[in-house]
Amino acid sequence: MTVPPYARGYEGFEGRIGRTAADSTPSWPATTTARPGAPNVVVVLVDDMGYSDIGPYGSEIDTPNLDRIAAEGVRFTNYHTTPLCSPSRAALLTGLNPHRAGYGFVANADPGFPGVRLELADDVLTLPEILRAGGYATYAVGKWHLVRDANMSPGRDRDSWPTQRGFDRYYGSLEGLNSFFHPNQLISDNSVVDVDDYPEDYYLTDDLTDRAVSYIKDLRAHDADKPFFLYFAHVAMHGPLQAKDTDIAGYRGRYAQGWDRIRRSRFASQLAMGLFPPGTEDARNTLDGFDVPPWDALTAEQQQRYARYMEVYAAMVDSVDQSVGRILDTLDELGERDNTIVVFTSDNGGTAEGGPEGTRSYFAEFAHVHDPEWVGDVPHDPALIGTARLGVHYPRGWAQASNTPFRFFKGQSYAGGVRVPLLVSWPAGLRRDDADAGVRTEFAYVTDLAPTLLELTGVEPPASRKGLPAKSFDGTSVAGVLRDPAARSAHTEQYTEMTGNRGYYRDGWKLLALNPTLLDRGADLDDPRWQLFDVRSDPTELHDLAGRFPEKVAELAQAWDDAAWANTVFPLLGNAVGAVRRPDEDRYTRPVRILAGTPTLERYRSSRLIGFRDFEVDVDLAGFRAGDEGVLVAHGDLQGGYLLYVEHDRLVFGYNAFGAYTEVDGGPVPAGTRKVGLRATVVPALRWDFAVTVDGRATGALTGQVQLIGMAPWTGISVGLDARGPVSWDLRRRRGVFRYRGDLRAVTYHPGAVRSPAAVVTAAEREYEQVAD
Repeated sequence: MTVPPYARGYEGFEGRIGRTAADSTPSWPATTTARPGAPNVVVVLVDDMGYSDIGPYGSEIDTPNLDRIAAEGVRFTNYHTTPLCSPSRAALLTGLNPHRAGYGFVANADPGFPGVRLELADDVLTLPEILRAGGYATYAVGKWHLVRDANMSPGRDRDSWPTQRGFDRYYGSLEGLNSFFHPNQLISDNSVVDVDDYPEDYYLTDDLTDRAVSYIKDLRAHDADKPFFLYFAHVAMHGPLQAKDTDIAGYRGRYAQGWDRIRRSRFASQLAMGLFPPGTEDARNTLDGFDVPPWDALTAEQQQRYARYMEVYAAMVDSVDQSVGRILDTLDELGERDNTIVVFTSDNGGTAEGGPEGTRSYFAEFAHVHDPEWVGDVPHDPALIGTARLGVHYPRGWAQASNTPFRFFKGQSYAGGVRVPLLVSWPAGLRRDDADAGVRTEFAYVTDLAPTLLELTGVEPPASRKGLPAKSFDGTSVAGVLRDPAARSAHTEQYTEMTGNRGYYRDGWKLLALNPTLLDRGADLDDPRWQLFDVRSDPTELHDLAGRFPEKVAELAQAWDDAAWANTVFPLLGNAVGAVRRPDEDRYTRPVRILAGTPTLERYRSSRLIGFRDFEVDVDLAGFRAGDEGVLVAHGDLQGGYLLYVEHDRLVFGYNAFGAYTEVDGGPVPAGTRKVGLRATVVPALRWDFAVTVDGRATGALTGQVQLIGMAPWTGISVGLDARGPVSWDLRRRRGVFRYRGDLRAVTYHPGAVRSPAAVVTAAEREYEQVAD
């Protein structure tokens, strides 16, 4: 029969419609499937790990699983990434240059310009979106860092969250870093994981690996054929450095020899492996103000403490290798290892954010406050380094060893900041002949990974996204280089820029300049002091040829300028980029009443209530009764925070100044008390004076306490318990999260105006800067 013209809902149906099923023919829409035999794809991205930190690049750290990937695949010696976290992740997942993708900086700012919108635009396709459209299951675990921190809280725009950007499932941290024992917040798909306390044996890398393995197993239990894309973005090696005791034990004493001997040993291994041409020089300590003292010039106490930092770092690298091994073992168990593409790389080079001496109080050093009264390293027992009790980072001498044989660090455009390992294996699809040692010396860039993986999987990107023409890739496929050691890369030139550090590569020439204001605060940001290197004969960038070849400097400087305009690099923002936020964020500084039972607040939202300002906290009780006890309010954790609690009918105020914990007895809490208050007043030298009140009566004070700024307090505000990371280690050991047992109605925060002496402005401007000077 003929469907009448007024019928609705049958448009496009390719079967036959009758009045009953007996005289109708069914039809089903086509299901998108990957091509037969399409490989799985596993991309493992580590954080802040330098060029030489794994076995295939000369390290003494035990990495048998990465050694296995290198042995059956290829390793790139000339692979470059961006200098910082978010830009590298955006470039990897989109194939676009970082500014063009909107990530000219980390997603902890909001300067208000196109190259630093710090959210993915509607016309930007991601690798998981393309692969999912091509018939792949898509999973992500670990660090995301592509969501502005202002958009991590409930009710905010989630267009740049993982499951809105092509991933079927996601588990991990939206933040740029996290505690490995007490994460401040974890996300499962689109929801905050409901957890108040973590198990005694919790470790974040293990948790992420458990979830990645479960995703793979779950898929195979339901679909034996569908290929998958797993993006495993480790939170390691980003600070704070923390590792399991069992992993640290394997490295005890191995770094007493110091960073000079480690760097020499690694460089010798690299030369023996053929990673660099004969005659390559080690660039140790050619650092223009970032120099590192000889290990033998340190005191015995410094050597012992500094070695412990590196033991923890090595244990974390080892832990990542174990994680990779668990993924490989799962693939072996499923019989899919041979037909899985595995990529392993780092987002940038090793970091100097631990400063010249390292730190046992990570967030204090990370704030980079230039004030003689600021304490960047709060002293603690060295035996606690690497444990859940502290957040630490190694001195930049170890970062220099990490980046062997290059100079400079994360955040900068020199090789130490941007030249990192890249391993690729696919046993079934990238077989090597006996004459191929698996070493590739061609230039490659992070934007090349997406087009390369799409060529290898046979998936074509769509032309549009959300009705808009999709931005085309800036990267080029290096699949040919993977297959043939004699092949040349089509990626022959590339700009870089980050916080005023800049560079341009073309056909073996590299033009580089640090942010001029790093060395001279009065310098013009737009007046770079260019250096020129021929990295074919000078891969460690030691011999400046700018004076000999001024015409080449002019040529590449103009090329950099042209690329900057073509990729929304301008305006240059320099070090102040992290201090800028959009005006409508002022609403975060209004008073807020938090009812009892409210889930733990998100970090950034919480920090805006107290950062660089006076603030008041009012606790509303229905009427205190003898025996009521527990935490009234807590904000922060072991790396910085404060709390009010009642125990044995007495009020206690605890303050954790970047790991240095102090308690003040707030006196007895009389029966019938309805108000408990905390007042913080900004005083000079980035300090607070605190006063505690009970029903308006002053009962305790704590003066001259270091302000919690930058990324501290790390854990958000909790009402009625001390959730997730504990502010007080001893209280957590005695009472757990210590839920308040009484009638607690609400806690109200009253933020004051920002108090901005010069030291505060300096701290804000450098809050997220990734280099130490």
